[in-house]
Amino acid sequence: MRLVVAGAAGRMGRALIRIIQETQGAILAGAIERPGSAAIGQDAGLLAGGGKTGVTITADALSAIVGADGILDFTTPQTTIALATLAAQARIVHIVGTTGLQPEDFARLEAAARHAVVIQSGNMSLGVNLLAALVEKAARTLGPEFDIEIVEMHHRAKVDAPSGTALLLGAAAAKGRAIDLEHNSVRSRDGHTGARPEGAIGFASLRGGSVVGDHRVIFAGSGERLELAHIAEDRSIFARGAVKAALWGHGRDPGLYSMIDVLGLDG
Repeated sequence: MRLVVAGAAGRMGRALIRIIQETQGAILAGAIERPGSAAIGQDAGLLAGGGKTGVTITADALSAIVGADGILDFTTPQTTIALATLAAQARIVHIVGTTGLQPEDFARLEAAARHAVVIQSGNMSLGVNLLAALVEKAARTLGPEFDIEIVEMHHRAKVDAPSGTALLLGAAAAKGRAIDLEHNSVRSRDGHTGARPEGAIGFASLRGGSVVGDHRVIFAGSGERLELAHIAEDRSIFARGAVKAALWGHGRDPGLYSMIDVLGLDG
């Protein structure tokens, strides 16, 4: 499968390139960076710390995807929507690991998914998606008597909060409770907040250092507490999941899928 990496010079982009080089059945076909990037013109494999690939990093996304089978995209919402349009026109797989997407962005992805296989997730790792399945089951089983709090920590350079993974876990908890996350989430607390609303799902975001990603879901009941957690030690786990998703999506019917579909965790 011929894959293009968007944001090729970033931390995730370099990890994706290395994993593609290691994965049987996948080949690096293109690498994209933003206009003006110092990485443009460099060999993508060498920049990623691997072997030479012969693939030169370019700012021309259209030329990069010619002849490709899929795009791996951990960039920005604006770039992701632009790439979704190209993927839909080319009828190729679009793997979206971008965080910070807004409702209007998801609407654009849904439109693109009428023509392309779009696989979107706030986190591409096996462990986190298994955690989400466990959170949904725990929320359904424990009921509203247990308060739900989601705590996440990432490196100091992360620009969005709560993290995409935290929101994924919140959505799983809300699904388990059969409630709407948007109208039942608490994103910040400051000053005299009053008592905790019954049924609320709370979020706390911590930033510092070089933390790849720590997530903890707390179910706090009367006299007992259950905690489910995932610690990411290397971002290559996200890259492996993204490449696995691309291979899974190759040849499937157009549609909007998630890592739950890829990993068969919906049952």
